[in-house]
Amino acid sequence: MASDAYDWRITDDLAEFLGRAGAFLRSRPALHTVQLTVTDKLRTHGPAALGPRPPYFGWLADEDGTVRATILRTPPYQLNLTALDAGAAEALAVRLAQDGYAIPSVGGPAETVAAFATAWERRTQIPAALERRHRLYRLGTLTPPKPAPPGRARTATAEDRALVARWYARFHTDIGETGRQDADRWAAARIAHGGVTLWETPDGTPVAMAGAMPEVAGQVRVAPVYTPAPLRGRGYAGAATAAVTQAALDSGAAEVLLFTDLANPTSNGLYQRLGYRAVADFAVYGFPA
Repeated sequence: MASDAYDWRITDDLAEFLGRAGAFLRSRPALHTVQLTVTDKLRTHGPAALGPRPPYFGWLADEDGTVRATILRTPPYQLNLTALDAGAAEALAVRLAQDGYAIPSVGGPAETVAAFATAWERRTQIPAALERRHRLYRLGTLTPPKPAPPGRARTATAEDRALVARWYARFHTDIGETGRQDADRWAAARIAHGGVTLWETPDGTPVAMAGAMPEVAGQVRVAPVYTPAPLRGRGYAGAATAAVTQAALDSGAAEVLLFTDLANPTSNGLYQRLGYRAVADFAVYGFPA
């Protein structure tokens, strides 16, 4: 049962949320990378930056006001959680169900989202289904691939917008994610801040891309990494990832992060060879209507 000790505060006011929970999010930037990057985008581009429906946020604090857990959701995307204990997960499920929130899916630390999924299923009678398992990696010492494939890295420009948008869409199709941002809009925004690195062959043909999100709280997260299917297995993704990682280091980032799908041993092996080290496991559970 939910306890009075778990008094979740819910708001649609980003400034209020960051005023109460910003220090908590910045205290562990790697583990809180998703909420840090999402709130930074909303703060910079406005509440409609990730969709037409208003986002909402929440936090759980101790009696002295110290925040110990947070949530956010930017519809139509999943509810995102930081680490919670089982009691807090149960109380959150009760609160959101009582307030009439619809939750299509939930993502966050693996044990946390499993506890929430169980509580939500029990509360709503909507079956929970494990959809994806991710691992968060943090760069140790960058070890670029040797030998690198023929070609060079370059930063994508406005002339590459259509290609980058097409590859972004194909990346999400390949991993089975739907409901992502408009591909053309995403490409324009990412290119505008120099956040896409292309690997091109000696004749100037782009063969892979690696993206990087803007720096927040000292960390840069690499995403997405994509190579068209006919060109895979030639080292292009590794070269592009090494290049975008080096660019993040050169910009002064204290941490460089990335997520991988645990169902893809190839990518997990690649990033470890480049010098990335495991931090924590994450998961996504869906609640099919």
